[in-house]
Amino acid sequence: MALVELSHPITPGMITYPGIPGPELGVHLSREESRGMYAPGTEFFIGTITLAANTGTYLDTPFHRYAEGPDLTGVPLDRMADLDGLVVAAEGLDAVDVDHLKGLDVAGRAVLIHTGWDVHFGTDAYFSGHPYLTGEAAAWLAEEGAALVGIDSLNIDSTPPRGSRPAHSALLAAGIPIVEHLTNLGALPAAGFRFHAAPPMIAGMGTFPVRAYAIVTSIVT
Repeated sequence: MALVELSHPITPGMITYPGIPGPELGVHLSREESRGMYAPGTEFFIGTITLAANTGTYLDTPFHRYAEGPDLTGVPLDRMADLDGLVVAAEGLDAVDVDHLKGLDVAGRAVLIHTGWDVHFGTDAYFSGHPYLTGEAAAWLAEEGAALVGIDSLNIDSTPPRGSRPAHSALLAAGIPIVEHLTNLGALPAAGFRFHAAPPMIAGMGTFPVRAYAIVTSIVT
């Protein structure tokens, strides 16, 4: 059994998506200040962070797209954690269409689309020309009963200005969470792993960063 990290670190000022501000880290209680509050030799640090919900590797709930959809408190754990995982090899593709998915058993599984675009994370190249999932492919995944869909790219949709975002729309309408900005999917086998990406339960929020990871239980190619 092996643990595989699938998240980008969150660092001060990092830009995940154009137009979304980077996180700011601060201090609520410094170690120096805490020394006067506790017995000699005892000290603590309490930090603060201000960030947009769409920072780093994050999970979208239906509330992100639909006002009446479940938020971070409403999506059950079994749609975000301990999911049987499947990697879709999509390196070099501009778009992942239905033809790249047909024949796969996706029902009840976390379907992770490995485009390899994560190699550009943290650079300007990450923000344009990224691979994506077509609306037709997203609709097929919804019809076939995928539990969760993730991608290691800027967005699961193509991102023209004022676009309609059909992949988000189809998946979130079906109650299927989306994880974007994954990384290190190339370290996973095609199957034989359990996927985890559960955010905190924050009422009224539709998106939040996650510590996404996989537990590889067997090698299946």
